[in-house]
Amino acid sequence: MRLKTSDSLIGVAFITPAATLFLLLVAYPLFQSILISFSAINTMTLKGHYVGLANYLDILQDQEFWRTLVNTLIWTAGSLVLQVLLGVGFALLLHRAFPGRALARSLVLFPYLLSTAVAVLVWRWLFNDLYGILNYGLVHIGLIERPIAWLSRMPEAMISVILVGAWKFFPFVVIALLARLQTIPLQLYEAARIDGASAVARFWDITLPQLSGVLAVVVLLRSIWDFKEFDLVYLMTGGGPGIGTQTLPILVYREAFPQLHLGKGAAIAVVMLLVMLVFMLLYLRQSARGDER
Repeated sequence: MRLKTSDSLIGVAFITPAATLFLLLVAYPLFQSILISFSAINTMTLKGHYVGLANYLDILQDQEFWRTLVNTLIWTAGSLVLQVLLGVGFALLLHRAFPGRALARSLVLFPYLLSTAVAVLVWRWLFNDLYGILNYGLVHIGLIERPIAWLSRMPEAMISVILVGAWKFFPFVVIALLARLQTIPLQLYEAARIDGASAVARFWDITLPQLSGVLAVVVLLRSIWDFKEFDLVYLMTGGGPGIGTQTLPILVYREAFPQLHLGKGAAIAVVMLLVMLVFMLLYLRQSARGDER
């Protein structure tokens, strides 16, 4: 009996720090954000009053919110599709044996490890319409007649942000898929070769089904992370031109700080939370299926 009590106390002692951090850093701020979303509060003075669902009704009637939501979905979907395509391609390439493979695997991780601020600074130089090397190269080979203002007009600004986002985050997909590729039994491929299956057939019938579970989890995780991405988009375009590349995290920032509408900003953040909760439930469901397998 004493041993069981001692084990229980040890368990409580181990879990207390994690539980305390969770309550202070996650649960309490989340609870406060939900409370603030039902109030009209000035960000500077932190004074306000209860308004009930007024902030949420204001959001639903705000055309800027709906335009921003569409922008967020376009950014998330566009970046995610490119990340998956690049991730699958590079994972298959790096899975094959060739001289310098270890170095190539290290270099592929470089964008993911690079600071977002530094990466954005470099890409802004590349996209610059006056001295950017991208415009220089396109003009030099004759694809365009004059430089393009990549970051200051639509749809080029959205395309640029999506391209940079895909370049920055696709190594995560590579890491996950490459780890799964290394666990696929080689006997499956040998049997397929004996049966006369081509490389394309082996990919569709063996590789892709084996990767499907990991790929589903990766897509869900990257959807959550891209949906709430702030720093890359904000540093690239600031949400411009106009609100052409403005995403929901940027709208939350603008409502809460420049416009001092803390309550409305919190309400938009809660709406984002509900959307990401759907992705999280899908992720948990997919993880549960993986455990069953």
